[in-house]
Amino acid sequence: MKKITIFTDGASKGNPGPSAVGVQIVDARGAVTREVAESIGNATTHFAAYYAVIRGLQLAKEVYGKSTRGLQVDVKLGSDFVKKQLSGELQITEPGLVPFFIEIHNMKVASFPKLTFIRIQPEHNKEVQGLLNQVLQNS
Repeated sequence: MKKITIFTDGASKGNPGPSAVGVQIVDARGAVTREVAESIGNATTHFAAYYAVIRGLQLAKEVYGKSTRGLQVDVKLGSDFVKKQLSGELQITEPGLVPFFIEIHNMKVASFPKLTFIRIQPEHNKEVQGLLNQVLQNS
């Protein structure tokens, strides 16, 4: 089975404040197939972390099309809070995050049936953090 890894992170200056997301998609050989960093306006850190997962899945769909259904997709994210919510280990108490949870769930059902969420330490997500920090410095 083919596998891709989507590294994601979201951050906010001020929480809420100017926010950005970073995403990097890596194929099974370790080659970066796509990366993006973008400002998302004023938001909380949790909002940015959720949005980073959505952008990562959108990018994977753009790159791999319908073949995403046959891929093992690991989303590696820095937020333990968001990882636990997306994995059903922690209840969502912030109403504004529910639509993101639903969108990610629907994407999983439609396009990513072999999707897993993995919490990683910041030192294993330096490339993505560097991408989003560049955006935040310019905002």
